Amino acid sequence: MIEQATIERILDASEIVEVVSDFVNLKRRGVNYLGNCPFHNEKTPSFTVSPAKGIFKCFGCGKGGNAVNFIMEHESLSYPEALKWLARKYHIEIVEKEESEEERQQKDDRESMMIVSGFAQKYFSRFLWEEPEGRTVGLGYFRERGFREDIVKKFELGFCPDGKSTFTDAAQREGYRMEFLEKTGLTIKRDDWVRDRFSGRVMFPIHNLAGRVIAFGGRILKHDPNAAKYLNSPESEIYHKSRVLYGIFQAKREIMRADKCFLVEGYTDVLSLHQAGIENVVASSGTALTPDQIRLIRRFTPNVTILYDGDEAGIKASLRGIDLVLEEGLNVKVLLLPGGEDPDSFARKHNATELLHYIAENETDFIQFKTRLLLKTTENDPVARAKLITDVLRSVSVIPDTIMRSVYIRECSKLLNVDESILYNEVRKILRHRSGKAGFQLPPDQPAKAKPQVAPPTPQPAGLDTEEQELLRILLKYCKSPLFEQESETPGQTEIISVGYFILAQLINDDLVSDKPEFKTIIEEMADRLEEDDFQPDRYFFHHPDARISRLAIDLLAEKWVESKRWSKAGSYTEKEEDILEWLVPKIVNEYKLRKVKYLLADIEKQIAGLTGEDDFEKVIDAQSKYMNLKKVEKFLADRLGNRTMIS
Repeated sequence: MIEQATIERILDASEIVEVVSDFVNLKRRGVNYLGNCPFHNEKTPSFTVSPAKGIFKCFGCGKGGNAVNFIMEHESLSYPEALKWLARKYHIEIVEKEESEEERQQKDDRESMMIVSGFAQKYFSRFLWEEPEGRTVGLGYFRERGFREDIVKKFELGFCPDGKSTFTDAAQREGYRMEFLEKTGLTIKRDDWVRDRFSGRVMFPIHNLAGRVIAFGGRILKHDPNAAKYLNSPESEIYHKSRVLYGIFQAKREIMRADKCFLVEGYTDVLSLHQAGIENVVASSGTALTPDQIRLIRRFTPNVTILYDGDEAGIKASLRGIDLVLEEGLNVKVLLLPGGEDPDSFARKHNATELLHYIAENETDFIQFKTRLLLKTTENDPVARAKLITDVLRSVSVIPDTIMRSVYIRECSKLLNVDESILYNEVRKILRHRSGKAGFQLPPDQPAKAKPQVAPPTPQPAGLDTEEQELLRILLKYCKSPLFEQESETPGQTEIISVGYFILAQLINDDLVSDKPEFKTIIEEMADRLEEDDFQPDRYFFHHPDARISRLAIDLLAEKWVESKRWSKAGSYTEKEEDILEWLVPKIVNEYKLRKVKYLLADIEKQIAGLTGEDDFEKVIDAQSKYMNLKKVEKFLADRLGNRTMIS
């Protein structure tokens, strides 16, 4: 268990914008920050971070919380694990009570696999630097490739000793279980046969966004025609190769700073570019580019330049990846290196200034690149030229933004010397075919429109009624604000009544606290701490250990809840909420009471309807008496609210 004082230090140090910026590209929007939500696929940013409140909220998928909640959700960690993550980030030492056997047993497989992978990285790195075989073979290879020691250490490279099960035996001696060595793919076990998967290979650890090792790539050093040159960890609970980019942990900050990402193919491409001084670079690790990898880049920047080898294979690879990048709404450029060069070899021959100058001078818009590339093979061949036009337009048609698509169509018209209206017609045909709507028609002078993306409805907080939500929102936001003065028990003196004191007194004294768990918890804990000078309701409930309470508080105080239509006319605000609390708070309390009274009346009606026996006469009379009294209260509250009709 983590001590409460340590938890408070972690919460105080965890600046929400700084934490979220490690994973999401945020842009300032007034007092808040805006970005694409990392928890669902969206083209239009709806993910808001409020540094003043210390919370995040997505108005697309509904997720929200504080810095701890964000790390829990993003990294699939428990509450204590997220606290430890933040403690490491802010260099806060955690003092824990001794973990019980039961608590150790409760650690799930995923965390155990992470721990095993972390041990493996440290073992491979130590072996590289400290063991004769590692220094001679492994470190010798990296030096031969020209990699400096700081780059080797930055990417935590290592060496797996040659031999049948040297690493596995060492891991088991340290107490790591075979079950998790197998699940991570570090060890291969068949009945009584055991061997190290990466035996005799130099190791490239693959990190997730948080910097934890989730998998490995291993390169063989000896000549073996029956062995793969590069070998990757198999898919597992912690590693899905289609969702990971090599180097993203080391590159994410520079990608955001430069607002651009260079995409290469292999591990050594990334290392060489970093060594040359270009750090905003990631690799697809030799696999075909996937939508998940592209979305990972889009969280940090919309601008991508794909760097591929200048040979035929590199050209084909660049064409395969372009459409996927376009479909995700990114701005893509392509750079083909000189023949015989790859990013690794080219970067080793140039410094950062030379590389950036070459890229700026030679990177090409994808339309120009694809058109000029394919035109070389279609000279004097009308049929091949027609196929080229269709091929280029297929790429254009996947662009989700209509305006951007129309700009590219205009560019194609100039490059291909084809009338723009003809190209629009072809794009519409492609879109119709893709959507399966043969009868769909567009005006001839308008570009085709992408299928509209409908955002999911924002979930309502905790299933509370409108009156309950509004009452809690006011209580959380204005609890310590003065409401009015009244005479104190000391003659000639007055005392200030706060919003929190007034609301709690009204609800508790009249026994009208809702029995819904979240509502009841907030009211009761608010009442217990109201007299504490340092009690800050928003902060207290944002960081509440019960995730339901934390989410509810954040949902209620998120910007879209604050912008109530109650105070607007014809789109303009007439009064600020905080300026009319003396009128507003009693009104909201009475609205809540009226809703509660209506519930009580409905319950009594059900009770009376169920009392049909001869022995129920006294119960019926008693229920009717309560009913009539409540009807009087209902009328009184309705009168106080200006004879307002309430919909049950």
